[in-house]
Amino acid sequence: MSALVLASGATFAQKKGKTNVPYVYKVENTGASYASPVLPKFEDLPIVKDLPNPLEWSDGSGVVTDFKDWSRRRAEIAKEIQHYEIGEKPAVGKEQVKARMSGDTLIVDVTVGSNTITLTSVITYPTKGKAPYPLMIGTSHISLPGEVLHERPLALMTYNERQVNGYSQFRGNTDRTTYPFVKLYPQLIDNGAYSEWAWGLSRLIDGLQQLGPKVTKIDTEHIGVTGCSYAGKMALFCGAFDERIALTIAQEPGGGGAAAWRVSHTMEEVENLDKTDYHWFMESLKEQFHDDNVYRLPYDHHELCAMVCPRALLVLGNPDYKWLADESARQSMEAASKVWQKFGIEDRVGLSIVAGHPHCQVPESQYEIIGNFIDRFLIKK
Repeated sequence: MSALVLASGATFAQKKGKTNVPYVYKVENTGASYASPVLPKFEDLPIVKDLPNPLEWSDGSGVVTDFKDWSRRRAEIAKEIQHYEIGEKPAVGKEQVKARMSGDTLIVDVTVGSNTITLTSVITYPTKGKAPYPLMIGTSHISLPGEVLHERPLALMTYNERQVNGYSQFRGNTDRTTYPFVKLYPQLIDNGAYSEWAWGLSRLIDGLQQLGPKVTKIDTEHIGVTGCSYAGKMALFCGAFDERIALTIAQEPGGGGAAAWRVSHTMEEVENLDKTDYHWFMESLKEQFHDDNVYRLPYDHHELCAMVCPRALLVLGNPDYKWLADESARQSMEAASKVWQKFGIEDRVGLSIVAGHPHCQVPESQYEIIGNFIDRFLIKK
């Protein structure tokens, strides 16, 4: 019995019995107090061709055997990904965030030093059910089918990532010195977009928590995030780096998302570490880990996926688009799922790869698995 779907089907398995492993947390980062692992220089990193064991401690001293130690191991992975790939996601104190509602619009001011940026997002409330409502946040926009979303008592919100980092792969300013995030953190100008975008979405969740359900009508213990393509990567990074997100649905995220850099390196005509957008990642990632140097990465993206554990993760694939590297994502998700399996919660992770539809347009055959994940982890059915 497994919720991991590796073929074209779309089934959902519910684990019988009860578990004491939490479904979500009330804080952004349960591992914030742990010391950073040793982060070797590139030349000191060993060559590792297989996907590293996500449960193995960074110093090689053994593996996680008990769930109580997973938070520390997860924090190690987070530090490695920030250090070698996307740059720092800075912590923000509660006193730096001021939130308010204007009608159905959430407004969050974030102040660092003498500079402030403002994030806004409209909340669309359901016509059924009663408040406080679970919430699905779309990175850039929501491309999950309305037939699945609107029939449920689920509030929706779109995260406008350009309010944090003005870059878009389609249009917009690519001068990093003008990004709102960089005005707050000029020392992090070399960051990749995915650390900054994850930072911004976390500030919206800060605002929702600060105002509370009586003001926002939102149940902050049942928040989901979703996105497709480059926004599918964004959703995955947001879900991995904020433990207040109960459900992450990464739709067709491609290379740099659920796909493992090592596996994609062995494939042709796919998005890999040498062929991706380097506004999204630190330039040093490509400078150091290009070509066969990818095998020196001390982690891979199965560990990015595993950071979502013990919370729920669903990855959707589309093999009609070779660039998306779905075979790499399949191998990555197989490796990541072993973490959920280790703690007896394998029913919280899923992969559904279905052909025969345009990019970012979900086929009806995936409606059921999407609906099941939403029902269980957001609606509480």
